[in-house]
Amino acid sequence: MISTFIRVSILYILVLIIMRLMGKREIGQMQPFELVIAIMIADLASIPMSDVGIPITNGIIPILALLLFQLIISIINVKSVKLREIICGKPSILIYRGKIDEKELRKEKITINELEERLRQNDIFAIGDVEYAILETNGQLSVIQKPEKRNTIPEDFNITPEYEGIPYDLVLDGKVMDDNLTKIGRDYNWLKKETEKFNMKPEEALVITFDGKGQIFCQRKENNRKK
Repeated sequence: MISTFIRVSILYILVLIIMRLMGKREIGQMQPFELVIAIMIADLASIPMSDVGIPITNGIIPILALLLFQLIISIINVKSVKLREIICGKPSILIYRGKIDEKELRKEKITINELEERLRQNDIFAIGDVEYAILETNGQLSVIQKPEKRNTIPEDFNITPEYEGIPYDLVLDGKVMDDNLTKIGRDYNWLKKETEKFNMKPEEALVITFDGKGQIFCQRKENNRKK
């Protein structure tokens, strides 16, 4: 029992480290070769987990080899456009200048219903509103609407919005984020005074954020609210 737990822990930590080394993009936007490597890593890790008779190195060594292979392919993708097209493929234009390309649909084995579903996932509910629809190499659909159907932006009215910056989390589930306080040039005493306006202490907050305009959002944790 203990031996199995130790083996699972080692393999779990190893796979977690490898997935982090593969980069943040791997999780949500895998290319075909990256998906294959991820599946193989999961399969190789499961074998030593389920059978204690198999040396754990039989799983670790192939997993490290796959990591090396993935890193080599990633470098090749960066260095060579032609090899990148061979390994990852090229985007396919499913809708070009408002017209559906039936040949590309058949090539990618996508039906009209599937195309409509993917458009709805992009908050577009009418094919007639689309100027271009591009199937990316990772399987995601990028959509460009017709000019008259796009949402207006301040630039359309010659308006320059005020700078907003990014919001910082100052408290998460009662834990004060000291690093973020330092980034905005504040300290705990300032945070304490601000939360007193909401009749609470920083540690009683579920979340406190500070945006680029200096506005604070604060919400008390549910258990403290009941008290």
